[in-house]
Amino acid sequence: MIHKITRLHEAIDNLKASGSAELEALRIKYLSKKGEIAQLMNEFRTIPAEQKREIGQRLNVLKDKAQAKISELRASFHDEADKSVGLDLSRTPYPIPLGSRHPLQIVQREICDTFARLGFHIAEGPEIEDDWHVFSSLNFPPNHPARDMQDTFFVQSPSGQIVLRTHTSSVQTRTMEASRPPIRIICPGRVYRNEAISYRAHCFFHQVEALYVDRQVSYADLRQTLLFFAQEMFGADTRIRLRPSYFPFTEPSAEMDISCNLCGGRGCPFCKHTGWVEILGCGMVHPNVLDNCGIDSREYSGYALGMGIERIANLKFRVTDLRLFSENDVNFLSQFTSAR
Repeated sequence: MIHKITRLHEAIDNLKASGSAELEALRIKYLSKKGEIAQLMNEFRTIPAEQKREIGQRLNVLKDKAQAKISELRASFHDEADKSVGLDLSRTPYPIPLGSRHPLQIVQREICDTFARLGFHIAEGPEIEDDWHVFSSLNFPPNHPARDMQDTFFVQSPSGQIVLRTHTSSVQTRTMEASRPPIRIICPGRVYRNEAISYRAHCFFHQVEALYVDRQVSYADLRQTLLFFAQEMFGADTRIRLRPSYFPFTEPSAEMDISCNLCGGRGCPFCKHTGWVEILGCGMVHPNVLDNCGIDSREYSGYALGMGIERIANLKFRVTDLRLFSENDVNFLSQFTSAR
């Protein structure tokens, strides 16, 4: 055994290779699972116990030496390749222009960061959903006219009750079913509605919804959250107003407007000379929704709000055509390189 080890030491000392293919053949010959060193390892099992310590140390040294020699030869090939290409020290270290975040991602991240400072954490759910989580659990009775407010894509299935989610409220219902209050979540994601594509509408878009459920949550808590969000997103001088509205899953419900950030509320074509721009819907979670999700509405209350990310991006970046967000036009996207 010692004689074989000594012979392999000499062979490894004299290893040479003229190319990568020849080097790989040497690696297989000496270091593969069926190579010469592996065969010695198999023979090692049969030697007397009193020789195992010495032979084992010699084998380890031999293996390390073979690996080092192969690495040395491989490095020499890389060095030669580098020399053949040559080095141009005048070239910039970044020959490829850096990309940027998508404007919708920039806005989504800013919204989530704002709510994170209020203690909200992100929750996510599937985009292909069932009728229960998208409609029924949210107080949409069968054949209720409110279902017509959202043109739905239905996925072909035996039950006919599988849909592409029309809002991220389905994430809220799944969270309420799976956890107990206090619940404080924000749900960003893509949603789908069967609408004609134009400069102001698309068949898919992005939403962020927020949900807070706990004991003694009031409408005043909702209003203060909305004011904090609006001033963080659009400036400390931003004012808000709440107008009564209707959503099946909240009662009372409201639409929230902010003072136009272009004219400061004085009136301009963007705000249709009203001084106000609508940005989101909100309200107190309907007791039926809490009960449907296994939360006692006599003990807990909550508020929910939701907004379109494209709508907020329009206000922040003055983008007038929604289609630009999904067309991957490099000239358009490169405008946001300096945005965080």
